[in-house]
Amino acid sequence: MKITWLGHACFLLEGRKRIIVDPFLSGNPMAKAKPGEIDVDLILVTHGHGDHLGDAVEISQRCDAPIVAVYELAVYLSKKGCKVVGMNVGGTLDYDGVKISMVNAVHSADLVGDEILSGGKAVGYVVEDDVSVYHAGDTDVFMDMALIGEIYKPKVALLPIGGFYTMSPKTALKAIELLKPEIVIPMHYNTFPPIKQNPEEFKVEAEKLGVKVVVLNPGESLEI
Repeated sequence: MKITWLGHACFLLEGRKRIIVDPFLSGNPMAKAKPGEIDVDLILVTHGHGDHLGDAVEISQRCDAPIVAVYELAVYLSKKGCKVVGMNVGGTLDYDGVKISMVNAVHSADLVGDEILSGGKAVGYVVEDDVSVYHAGDTDVFMDMALIGEIYKPKVALLPIGGFYTMSPKTALKAIELLKPEIVIPMHYNTFPPIKQNPEEFKVEAEKLGVKVVVLNPGESLEI
């Protein structure tokens, strides 16, 4: 699998399918791709906040790619004319042999605009393709991460470290202890001033726990 960080919480996963997660590209100062440059089979959205839902509607309509989201958010997106797969925590989608499991996250999830609409709840995903990859979404650390690690055994964990809205480097270290992945890629940091962090300092501390930490610059990839 090829894992490319496109900035913030947006990743492109290329295995048997091309899957993009949280495609926040327009308006993202870190983004290294434009929505019109993205060609995917499937879109995963962790929750309805603008820096995660991002350009999902535009990409979905152009690529004819379904959006996977928690059920309430999927209903909203279906009204935008998108193909959707509305799931909930604990469910697994078998997408032509690629398994996508929706798992818990601890974060708010309503859509905020001129009015606040219910977006269901925030979630994470485990994608089981060539390897198992856990995208935590926006979340604090929570003890059931141990269950995610035990049940899905993700080789790679994509973890937020920005603090303020999500886990900080300190609490992400506890997430690593619970999940027990082989590889960690930090995300959701340095996009905006409140989430400024030094990923290299996080790497030093995290690798004391016996994991490999790969710090990517936006647009860079890791092949496994």
